[in-house]
Amino acid sequence: MIIFPPAKINLGLYVTSKRPDGYHDIETVFYPIGLTDILEVVPDQPGLSGETAIRFSGLPVAGEPSANLVIKAYEKIHSRRALPPVKIWLHKAIPSGAGLGGGSSDGSAMLLALNRLFDLRLDDALLREMALELGSDCPFFLDPRASLARGRGEQLRPVGLDLGGLFLYLFHPGVMISTSEAYRQVRINRPAEPLDRLISKPVASWRGSITNSFEPYAINRHPVIGKILEFLSDQGALFSSLTGSGSAVFGLFDRGIRIPGDISEYLIWNEQLSS
Repeated sequence: MIIFPPAKINLGLYVTSKRPDGYHDIETVFYPIGLTDILEVVPDQPGLSGETAIRFSGLPVAGEPSANLVIKAYEKIHSRRALPPVKIWLHKAIPSGAGLGGGSSDGSAMLLALNRLFDLRLDDALLREMALELGSDCPFFLDPRASLARGRGEQLRPVGLDLGGLFLYLFHPGVMISTSEAYRQVRINRPAEPLDRLISKPVASWRGSITNSFEPYAINRHPVIGKILEFLSDQGALFSSLTGSGSAVFGLFDRGIRIPGDISEYLIWNEQLSS
């Protein structure tokens, strides 16, 4: 079975409080985009190793394979339902440490793939429970559509947001930002009015009213992020922002734009969004 785990961007991201359990409450809109990894899962064949194993291609994957959320997803299901060994191939196109949710998307895709591949008939509630155990934003990737997210990111409500026809340009400045470090530096703040109300207004009105709490820290830590955001503003972006806690940056335009050489090296994806 082959599945394509998508990346997401954040349209606004506010860290609204620190919780007693050490996590933070957020308010954001998750929006899936066309950039994807590729995940293939194949049952082990008789005469092969008899062990679940993963191999990687594409962009580098940090950490030990046993710590990868794809393997953890297999283990989560295997602890509830006996699974045969599988061979896994993960091709990474979504950079790590970029605020694009690639690892979370991969983990959730693995839950979905195993459920279908072995006809486990796990219900949505159990899949959501396991996804949340993998990571705060993993439940979103079980059904990736524009959604208002609150709590740790697991309280999801679809929003009627149509960005069809707009051009998305996504940049990765070649640096990683530690999520835990970003949260240590972030300031608590809230949107001026509920984000679902702000997001319902024309995209051109978002600039200045919808922000990302992590952006000041990211720009200070890596000035190249500020350089890209300045370029997008100069080009007339309807809206531009850091995504997640960084380090990726995106711009939304009502037209295609030309990317000069000193910026084009950071461009990793562009698409015209569909309705």
